[in-house]
Amino acid sequence: MAVLRLACKSGRNGAGDWEAKTMTWDEVVAIAKTFRGVEEGASYGTPGLKMRGKFVTRLRLEDDSLVFTEVGFDERELLLEADPQTFHLTPHYAPYPTILARLSCLDEETVRRFLGRRWRKVAPKGLVKDFDGGK
Repeated sequence: MAVLRLACKSGRNGAGDWEAKTMTWDEVVAIAKTFRGVEEGASYGTPGLKMRGKFVTRLRLEDDSLVFTEVGFDERELLLEADPQTFHLTPHYAPYPTILARLSCLDEETVRRFLGRRWRKVAPKGLVKDFDGGK
């Protein structure tokens, strides 16, 4: 199956021209592993990330997108409207607080924000407290 890859404008290079930046699964994994306890695994037969067996995200091979959960419906609508090149949805995910994000359009900050949100939800409270510096 061919994967549709969209070229996304992600920033200006030194010459002031827009250039595309494509995030890779390996980069996503590296970001995720900055959150203590996150491990690689499989989810629905695709590469995934888990925290003590609990879902963090997975890579949808059919459209080279990440599945981000913990996204409220209002926020999801805003993301879909503001950046449809990056964020999208399939009918399967419509009833859930979830959004899909194309790897080819993501940047490190966005990935870190969504993964961190989910990690905080599934990680033991002690790990979260340690991560936050004991606050």
